[in-house]
Amino acid sequence: MRRGFLALGVLGVVIAAGVFAFLRMGAVGVSSAGKTITTPWNEPDLQGIWTDEYQTPLQRPARFGDREFLTKEEQADLDKRRSAMLGRDRRGQAKSERDVAGAYNAVFESVKPTGRRTSLIVDPPNGQVPATTPEARKRFAAYREFQLALLQATFTCKNKDAACEGGTYGPPSPRRADVAPSYNTDRLNRTDGPEDRSLTERCLQTGLPDFGGYRRIVQSPGSVAITYDTGQGQSWERVIPITNGPHLPALIRLRWGDSRGRWEGNTLVVDVTNFGPKTDFRGSRENLHLVERWTRVDPDTLEYVVTIEDATTWTRAWTVKQDMRRQDAQANRFYFEPRCHEGNYGLAGMHLNTRAEERAFAAGRGPDPATRDNASAGGGGGDRPEPDPFQTGGDVR
Repeated sequence: MRRGFLALGVLGVVIAAGVFAFLRMGAVGVSSAGKTITTPWNEPDLQGIWTDEYQTPLQRPARFGDREFLTKEEQADLDKRRSAMLGRDRRGQAKSERDVAGAYNAVFESVKPTGRRTSLIVDPPNGQVPATTPEARKRFAAYREFQLALLQATFTCKNKDAACEGGTYGPPSPRRADVAPSYNTDRLNRTDGPEDRSLTERCLQTGLPDFGGYRRIVQSPGSVAITYDTGQGQSWERVIPITNGPHLPALIRLRWGDSRGRWEGNTLVVDVTNFGPKTDFRGSRENLHLVERWTRVDPDTLEYVVTIEDATTWTRAWTVKQDMRRQDAQANRFYFEPRCHEGNYGLAGMHLNTRAEERAFAAGRGPDPATRDNASAGGGGGDRPEPDPFQTGGDVR
């Protein structure tokens, strides 16, 4: 017993020493004199907590054309107009399902200052996601058709609301018992199991590439670890080996892909492949390929550039650029364990409520659950145009 306490004491000292070493390394880092900040083992130092402090849409609104930057006057005007928008607090009819679905209003949403860039996308020059391939459009159409089939008996389609665009109103579809044409990551209008619900509702809204939230980077000789703090406690840990070795065999597929890092001067270049069918980045799945470039351009700025390609989804590769600022480590301290799943009574409640509705309908009480809309807030529709974020106040990513 005494040996156990002694072992725990030694372990505590080791952990404390490790934390102290990390804090020291966090202070190491390009200096104001332009000298590269390095780790004690002489690699570029990317360590710290980083986030993009500005709101920039992924895609550039068409009215800006090929213009990459806003003027200071435009930034100030957009900030003023966005702060006055109350649309984020708009609710449906009182006591309706849509009213309840709008519970996550502006109180739960932060509004960042408008950034200088008109879009995160820097290539193509128009700041737009490239056109999708015929193969991708076929996939999107199949999924959208399935979404609409499950929605067709609801008031949303009866009222011809935007969420039912492309669909028709009618009796409950026999397809309600079908398996989705691809792994579902959005909301389907049924709750037969967790995978009918969106990734957000399942506490799984994480993946690559990631353009939001906070990143905590820790380095050691031979590896770089990145903790992504995203969503409502949906953080996840990524370990990037620094190696010239090959990727995993093609038959091994991972939700977040297989990363292999190398140093090119002061830049960490990470090649990411081997994504799986449960991956879904704008419709791209197992054929997604990323090349990330992480560069510390000054003591407080980390530049992130990622080139995204999938020949089965887009007609060409495209590139996103993001500048992140270093955050105070104490004020932004991380909770490393994902917290979203703990107490996620909402997801369990959806299933319990649906089972209760089914029993009541079978006994001749209450409406057919198929006529209830619990999905239209999920969007979907594949390659549909996005709203202008500078007009809506949203942060389209």
